[in-house]
Amino acid sequence: MAKNSQAAGMVCYRDRQPVKVVAVSSGKDVATNIAVALASGQRNVMLMDADLSLANVDVLLGIQPRFNLAHVISGEVDLESTLVNGPAGLRIVPASSGNFAMTDLPAASHATVINSFSDLSWQPDVLVVDTASGISDNVARFVHAAQEAIVVICDEPSSITDAYALIKVFSQNYGVERYQIVTNQTRSEFEGKKLFTKINRVSDLYLDVVLRHLGNVPYDGYLLRSVQEQRAVVDAYPRSASAKAFFQIARKIESLPQRNDSNKGIQFFFERLFDDRGLATGRNA
Repeated sequence: MAKNSQAAGMVCYRDRQPVKVVAVSSGKDVATNIAVALASGQRNVMLMDADLSLANVDVLLGIQPRFNLAHVISGEVDLESTLVNGPAGLRIVPASSGNFAMTDLPAASHATVINSFSDLSWQPDVLVVDTASGISDNVARFVHAAQEAIVVICDEPSSITDAYALIKVFSQNYGVERYQIVTNQTRSEFEGKKLFTKINRVSDLYLDVVLRHLGNVPYDGYLLRSVQEQRAVVDAYPRSASAKAFFQIARKIESLPQRNDSNKGIQFFFERLFDDRGLATGRNA
């Protein structure tokens, strides 16, 4: 409670405080649990559902937001009115569900989004962006604009192939050269390291990228139970093996060095997000 009340009073300078932005691809429950684990460490954390037309963070956490980002863009409400409280003081920016128009926003809407986040009285220390699945220009924008790109892989042929394809396309076409890898649903830490070594070896041979093993989330019945209960496992079962893994990943994210542009505040992320010139430069990299 103290954390939230303190944050509410930091209107004058919070937007100038460093913000760490991490984009999580191919892992809905992973992004949610990382965000809750970070918030549990007494940091101001915001989780943005960036699957702009097929939102599901609200389903994972069992919340029913009245408004979402589509209402902000249409001018019906301000962004502050859409924020939903999650576990451990996490603040959530819900996205729209079933609104295809959200996948291709006009330039005027870009300015609305940038200004909305700039005007927030509550500013995060960490912004976790839960991207849509697959490879698209929309997903690439979020990954390119973030300071850290987290890719989640399971020990399944389709997951490994999809993760490699994403890294290949985003590195060669959008200039994203550094990735944090989370191995997920493995039988052990050893299996997670083997899985990381597998994708890292292929990437070293054919791609000009740097991969780092951020952590491993083991197969855990408590994680499956928490999904059914529409709760984050780090909140529902904090002593479970999967929850402990998420807390460890959160600590590693905390230790990642801040990039030089992070001190420009959260609005700088959204300026990068909608900057076609920056994205074009990345494509030509």
